Amino acid sequence: MKICGITSPEDACMAEDAGADAIGVVVFSDSPRSVAPEAAREIFSSVGPYVTRVCVSTTESPGDIETMLAINPDAVQVSLPLEEKLPVRTICMVDSPGALPAYADAIAVDASRGTGRHFDASLAEWAARESTVPVILAGGLSPSNVAGAIQCVRPYAVDVASGVEISPGRKDEGLVRAFVRKAKGALHD
Repeated sequence: MKICGITSPEDACMAEDAGADAIGVVVFSDSPRSVAPEAAREIFSSVGPYVTRVCVSTTESPGDIETMLAINPDAVQVSLPLEEKLPVRTICMVDSPGALPAYADAIAVDASRGTGRHFDASLAEWAARESTVPVILAGGLSPSNVAGAIQCVRPYAVDVASGVEISPGRKDEGLVRAFVRKAKGALHD
């Protein structure tokens, strides 16, 4: 499971210590969680080798994608279908039914984009049924609803940002730990 919208090395280390499998750092976005590429590099270098580092962006600029790749993430999460395969794992966001992205190593069902808007259960169930790659569920998840969402959709993984925050970009340790515990329990049932 991924804790997304990490804006500081301290929060990255806290998410790692809580047992997160991945951290997401937003770049090239109008999100209040967006950080500069240099900050993303510092955040990624603060965690150990067993945490997957994901650059998350809504950019459509090939130059921005090149800059993200230069940060050396383990994966890149983008909101547009790509014209070609990237040299790292690629997660494509899906926010409506239709053709699934051709060059995705995983898809993230996420119409929320960090706003806390609850995921669309029918879209998520469709994606989990139709996708040939792992499906990551996001959108309005929190410690109080993640287990039920996992039981409903049966995704490969879950992704949270606002559901574990004090304010945009500032994570709450108690919420992060509760989310990780409940998500891991439900994912492994």
